[in-house]
Amino acid sequence: MNPPVILYEDNHVLAVNKPIGMLVQGDRTGDICVLETMKSFIRERDGKPGNVFLGLPHRLDRPTSGAIILAKTSKALTRLTASFRERDAIKIYWAVTEAPPENPEGELVDWIKKDGRINTSRRVKAGSPGAREARLRYRLLGASERYWLMEVELLTGRHHQIRVQLSAIGCPVKGDLKYGAKRSNRNGGIHLHSRRLELAHPTRDGRVVIIAPPPDDPVWNDFSSRFGGSDPTGAYVEKPS
Repeated sequence: MNPPVILYEDNHVLAVNKPIGMLVQGDRTGDICVLETMKSFIRERDGKPGNVFLGLPHRLDRPTSGAIILAKTSKALTRLTASFRERDAIKIYWAVTEAPPENPEGELVDWIKKDGRINTSRRVKAGSPGAREARLRYRLLGASERYWLMEVELLTGRHHQIRVQLSAIGCPVKGDLKYGAKRSNRNGGIHLHSRRLELAHPTRDGRVVIIAPPPDDPVWNDFSSRFGGSDPTGAYVEKPS
């Protein structure tokens, strides 16, 4: 598995492009994860003798790829976590789906309940015990012969939210057997990608803008060549106007 690619770094912030199949944080499987991989990289690169601090203000699912931001200081972690919690962060995803939506754009509002025993979530009636409201906006960007590309703005951050809500409108994400896809992808991942993150820099004036290129495969390459050209990949701090 390829390591995460660094998209942006300064004294407080590290943004990387997470590869498909890599955990963000270690679990009982003991598999490699973004957090420990980047700690080891910084320790070796900078010749640090002790522990390297990296904090996680947000996460991505293991089969999902794309932009993720890490905090290099405790001050940055506190402030970045608050940005996600208070919904200051803008989170844009690309999803390749097996069917088109009935309407080319819209907003989905559902109640979702997580089942930790089998690591899934499902739609339930509003106000059901243990459920949380989930909201997103989507728009259809284009289509190929077999698949459709949707841009999704995540307005809340619920467990498997995009996967659940797109499946519920008949648009399962390519490769996502857990939520209705017809077949799996060979690499075990799904075609859901954290395309763009935008949030206030924790210590400087301006906003960090992170734009991550999708994985290198024929489906993503086709869509990227047609719909990603006006949005160059990389990251920068956008100064206030």
